[in-house]
Amino acid sequence: MLLRRKQIPPSDGTTTDQRLLESEGTTDWLHEDPWRVLRITSEFVAGFETLAEIGPAVAVFGSARTKVDTPEYLMGVDVGRRLAKAGFAVITGGGPGAMESGNRGAVEGDGLSVGLGIELPFEQGLNDYVDLGLNFRYFFVRKTMFVKYARGFVVLPGGFGTLDELFEALTLVQTQKVTSFPIVLVGTAYWSGLVDWLRHSVVDGGKASVTDLDLLHVTDSAEEAVEIIRSARPVKR
Repeated sequence: MLLRRKQIPPSDGTTTDQRLLESEGTTDWLHEDPWRVLRITSEFVAGFETLAEIGPAVAVFGSARTKVDTPEYLMGVDVGRRLAKAGFAVITGGGPGAMESGNRGAVEGDGLSVGLGIELPFEQGLNDYVDLGLNFRYFFVRKTMFVKYARGFVVLPGGFGTLDELFEALTLVQTQKVTSFPIVLVGTAYWSGLVDWLRHSVVDGGKASVTDLDLLHVTDSAEEAVEIIRSARPVKR
């Protein structure tokens, strides 16, 4: 950076090296943007290094609030187990509820169970079924790991976070930013209202094309969900 005339800041009589090596002073710099850039970089490096060799994987999204004794949880376990037996690693957000069910199924299916956690005020940490886990500070880094290493997406019933992950994947496929992998919504009773709204409000209103809806598959069968992913041929659109 070149600075001349009035752009040159006044000197305090010290050098940059001197300020770097000074042990006294505040630690406010730890929370400033330049340092955050290094933290962001370190999270990308750690994620790429950790996940680069996990092999073919599928991201399973779903609510952290799903109870263990519900059909939705059991469906997640079944999906995770079938994905593992089909040769896929299972990647979830690493939390409780539906995320735990996917990880649990992967363990029961003797597959690789991966959890990508996020720092939240109410986060409960990685669930006990995660074999390979990473915790992230930044949502956008974590999202990159989901879409970079997944060959498909299975979406169990969930709330705002699940919807965010669903539409993130859908947008990246629709805009050809990632290879076209299948997106499977599990639970027709839960997802049919959203799909109908997309069809009758968004598509009929000219805000999306009818072919965009073909990117979504809806089913009540864990077997069908896994078969859709297993039989899909990646398309670099």
